[in-house]
Amino acid sequence: MTLSNKTVLITGANGGLGMAVTKAFLEAGAQVAGVARKIHSSDFPHANFTAYSAELGNGEAARAVVAAVIAKFGRIDVLVHLVGAFAGGQSVTDTDDATLERMLDVNLRAAFNAFRAVLPDMRTRQGGRILAIASRTAAQPQPMVGAYSASKAALVSLVLAVALENKDRAISANVILPGMMDTPANRAAIPGADPSKWVQPAQVASLLVHLASDQASQITGAAIPVVGADL
Repeated sequence: MTLSNKTVLITGANGGLGMAVTKAFLEAGAQVAGVARKIHSSDFPHANFTAYSAELGNGEAARAVVAAVIAKFGRIDVLVHLVGAFAGGQSVTDTDDATLERMLDVNLRAAFNAFRAVLPDMRTRQGGRILAIASRTAAQPQPMVGAYSASKAALVSLVLAVALENKDRAISANVILPGMMDTPANRAAIPGADPSKWVQPAQVASLLVHLASDQASQITGAAIPVVGADL
């Protein structure tokens, strides 16, 4: 599977999942523009990697980084949106306004801004892929994570709306719903857990590469669960 002719914009490129995803796209031959609030080209010492620092909670900033990537590479073939955050441990009754706003900002608004920024050029060129990471709890809500689950469910709805609105221009949009991910942050947060049951970032990365490839051109509007062994 090769993406040697593709320019891929990855948000959250150096996060817990982003490290595996960015490496997978580079290994597949893609030209990768990696976006995060704090990121450097030295994070991925590869000739096909370029770092862009941006805060996607701001619509103007999202449009500016997309414009910079298009100016350098001529187009964006694939957007892989990995930006996200988790907050839990409180019931809906006890969740404060700040927590709700943070979940909506990071898990929904950043995606909305990124999608809205890349779509005009994709529609003009009549082609593109939009891929996002939500959560298993978007489809199977759990107690004590209401704000998080709701923000991820809203992201799923947004992706499906994008798929429907842009199918006339050969633009696909899909979202993955992973269970608990085996990342350093999650291992540190839950030291007594068995990470062998968790979702491996490399598997999610491989799925994203497949969805970005020509072999997945007919897959759109899909919300794909990846739950590992923790059924």
